[in-house]
Amino acid sequence: MIYMNKTKLKKFEKILTTQLEELFRGAIQVADDTILSDEKGKLDNVDLASIEIDWINSLRIKDRERNLMLKIKQALRRIDDGSFGVCDSCGEEINEKRLLARPVTTHCVECKEIAEETEQRKGL
Repeated sequence: MIYMNKTKLKKFEKILTTQLEELFRGAIQVADDTILSDEKGKLDNVDLASIEIDWINSLRIKDRERNLMLKIKQALRRIDDGSFGVCDSCGEEINEKRLLARPVTTHCVECKEIAEETEQRKGL
């Protein structure tokens, strides 16, 4: 098995750490102040529905960001334990271009394609 050299590991560690910091900095208050205020009683049903849709969309975005943060932390742990850049399925090295595009990935392109085809066949 080929392991990534320390210089490349440091590069990916910096990329992942920067992404994690940006997610932390970009965290916004999910609840719209309007929906929690006394002004809520003055809004019509259309305005309330619009605020609720915005709030639900914000929750979805926050959930995706939370999941990405978890994946980034897992990738940083893989850097620490030496398993970063190794495919979980086949044990081969993951192409650096793939890692640059998606540093949290745990599968090489071939294994990911197989997994996606399997999911499609199962209707997942």
